[in-house]
Amino acid sequence: MGLKDLVRETFAHEGVLAHAVPEFKPRPGQVEMASAIADTMDGGGALVIEAGTGVGKTFAYLVPALLSGAKVLISTATKTLQDQLFRRDLPALIKVLGLPTHAALLKGRSSYLCLQRLLMARQTVSLSARGVLQSLAAVETWAQRTRTGDLSELPGLDDRSPLIPAITSSRDNCLGSACPHFRDCHVSQARREALNADVVVINHHLFFADLAIRETGMAELLPTAQTVVFDEAHQLNDTGTQFSGQRLSTGQLVDFSRDLLAVGLQGARGMADWHVLASEMERAARNLRLIVGQRSDGTRLRWVEMVPDTLKVPDWQAALDGVRSVCTRVGLALELVRGVSPELARLSERVSGFRDQLEFFGAPCALDSVRWIDLGAHLSMVESPLDIADVMRERILDRSLADGSSRSWIFTSATLGDTTDLRWFTEPCGLGAAQVLRVGSPFDFAAQAGIHIPEYLSVPSDPSHTIQVAEFVGRSAAIIGGRTLVLTTTLRALQTIGAALLHQFGNEQSLQVLVQGQQPKRELLNRFRQGNLGGSAGCVLVASASFWEGIDVPGDTLQLVVIDKLPFPPPNDPLVDARLKRLRAQGRSTFNDYFIPEAAIALKQGAGRLIRRETDRGILVVCDVRLRRMSYGPRLLAALPPMRHIHSEESLLKALSALTRTATTASIPP
Repeated sequence: MGLKDLVRETFAHEGVLAHAVPEFKPRPGQVEMASAIADTMDGGGALVIEAGTGVGKTFAYLVPALLSGAKVLISTATKTLQDQLFRRDLPALIKVLGLPTHAALLKGRSSYLCLQRLLMARQTVSLSARGVLQSLAAVETWAQRTRTGDLSELPGLDDRSPLIPAITSSRDNCLGSACPHFRDCHVSQARREALNADVVVINHHLFFADLAIRETGMAELLPTAQTVVFDEAHQLNDTGTQFSGQRLSTGQLVDFSRDLLAVGLQGARGMADWHVLASEMERAARNLRLIVGQRSDGTRLRWVEMVPDTLKVPDWQAALDGVRSVCTRVGLALELVRGVSPELARLSERVSGFRDQLEFFGAPCALDSVRWIDLGAHLSMVESPLDIADVMRERILDRSLADGSSRSWIFTSATLGDTTDLRWFTEPCGLGAAQVLRVGSPFDFAAQAGIHIPEYLSVPSDPSHTIQVAEFVGRSAAIIGGRTLVLTTTLRALQTIGAALLHQFGNEQSLQVLVQGQQPKRELLNRFRQGNLGGSAGCVLVASASFWEGIDVPGDTLQLVVIDKLPFPPPNDPLVDARLKRLRAQGRSTFNDYFIPEAAIALKQGAGRLIRRETDRGILVVCDVRLRRMSYGPRLLAALPPMRHIHSEESLLKALSALTRTATTASIPP
């Protein structure tokens, strides 16, 4: 029996899954997707699949992957999805299918405890805060019993903790085989397990980091894999461009200065004035950051000429020269002592790398690339290609053809474009020749969900629009007792709406307002998912950026999603601007070929938070009258699931009132 027939039999009404998984029910779209993947695995090549919410795409690619018996590499968008796949979905399916499959999990260095860095951690000045020292003590205790060293297994460690970079290694500071703990290294152990496994779960960041630096373990892993699956593939281009260029940040320089002080005093005390050198390095890094002044986090400055926009040539050059000068002095000091210890030798290599990167950013930007400054707590100099098409063709797909392999490449997501050819995804990823398949959602969106566009609100360009959105959310959330997710397109809108709702509901016992940034993302989501169970207050969650996708809150807990305005990309962003210039040079429409597809994908992602199960009921509200009044409105609406339209405010109130009943029985009135 061929793989395709075996897959179809597994998904059949009387198949293995139907007998072993109580909640399983055959879905035509899932079978269609799994069958197409089986065909591609047999014949090789690239397959792009857009699978709507509810298709069951995880099992659709896991079943043929496991039944094939071949080595499979599965890449997900985030570490959270990695853990879910490895710890829940894979073990359950391997058990059901009764296969002797060995699976492994492989993450980047920053996910694993570094035993050498842990020993040095108490000497690091940044750990002086009492709370961080308590966390360090907990890590030291956990380090004695962990087998994997995966920090996600350590409860209570905040993802944003300043402790994490102090107890994990990076490409910059890893000592490699010279490390005294190399034999017990958790990163090396994870790589060895991955090489010996049948199925390896990685993430997109790790995949592209390897293409850039060839040292994460993928250089050995990729050639042995017969099939590579990219789940949540819509993030590939953005992730890939991050690793296909160059980046140097003042944060790297500050971290280096702290390592320099700790390692210098420990291994070469008296052989240089490490206090002075470390202080000079940190000061030079901070001066470079200060040269751009106070800017909002996430600000990007174009860098087309010799200096970034708005900066003066003498000031910028003086700040860069200050960094170069101290790097040279530190390099000379380390060159004299690099033979004393592996740590000092690695520091010498790191500062040499900084000098090379400073020289790179002192030269003109490469053709078909874009250069800019990223601003936050630190300043980052970035040069990136406009997309990953060349990287994918030259270093992945063409290489597979060159070595004569029949390797298969599967790319899947719920949102890959707003046209039948999925050009939004295939073009920047170099997949123009790939086979394309679109599988629709099995959900009855017309019955399960409604969409409302409040035309009584002002246009988004009106200064009062954001406050009007906040007032609308306040009225609506009060009716259904929370159960509301507000997705904003800017941090300013996030702060304004969050503050307004906190002011309105601050003293309410029955409704709690959660705002992104108050707590770690995981804690916010855990509280939101609790809803009003056990006497807890219902929740309104106001969020931006990462909350637009990858959030799964099924059932009554989330029944209203409000989007403040259409998510068009910012035209003043340097990367966006460079892509627009390329489209103009090709004689194409920047609005129809870039702004509309980008907005459609983001809108589709945000709307996808609403209906996650066949029993879910809810309402999507897009607070942007342009969706009704502008000529491009129908195209954006067509990208959304076919929800029932709720036209009047009166109809909306009826629909909201209906949602106060349980989601399994409530329906959305017309």
